[in-house]
Amino acid sequence: MTEAPATIIVIDDDPEIREALGSLLRSVGFAVNLLASVGDFLRSGRPNGPTCLVLDVRLPGQSGLDFQLELSRENIQLPIVFITGHGDIPMSVKAMKGGAVEFLTKPFRDQDLLDAVHVGLARDRAWLENEKALATVRARFDSLTPREREVMALVVTGRPNKQIAGDLGVSEITVKVHRSQVMQKMGTRSLPELARMADKLMLAPGKPQTQL
Repeated sequence: MTEAPATIIVIDDDPEIREALGSLLRSVGFAVNLLASVGDFLRSGRPNGPTCLVLDVRLPGQSGLDFQLELSRENIQLPIVFITGHGDIPMSVKAMKGGAVEFLTKPFRDQDLLDAVHVGLARDRAWLENEKALATVRARFDSLTPREREVMALVVTGRPNKQIAGDLGVSEITVKVHRSQVMQKMGTRSLPELARMADKLMLAPGKPQTQL
């Protein structure tokens, strides 16, 4: 499938700066959304495909740093390049500790912004790929029966079939059958690969495995 086009979202309350940044980003082929406030972003939503946010620190209403904190609290992944005309060291440290790609003080070089945006998009592409892979693993896990999920959680710890049978109070042959079904449904023939899938799903033996 063709990847959705990359989009750069610019949030700055100065219309001249917004348009200048929009022209720069469009000149190198990016789709651009120009917004005046965090509220505008919340109303428009995040586009599909790789995205990077170019965010002014000082904004009417919710500030850029406050918005970064809100995204973090909500566990929303969105690479941010901060721009500001009134930056200081504590502010930049706070932004970078919060996971910002870059903190640029106006006026900044066009290339510095473009470089930061490319880094942000690379991060987002990697995150989207990971989420896509995780969704596939979750769908396969959902196809397992409750007993198969229990067996999977124990198999990936390295326990032999005989011990798993004892843990679950079933016969060893039953464990072998469930183990075979787990490997087939999860789409793997390798125990290390199955263990990596379990890590992604954060499975743990002894915990109910009916839901993630």
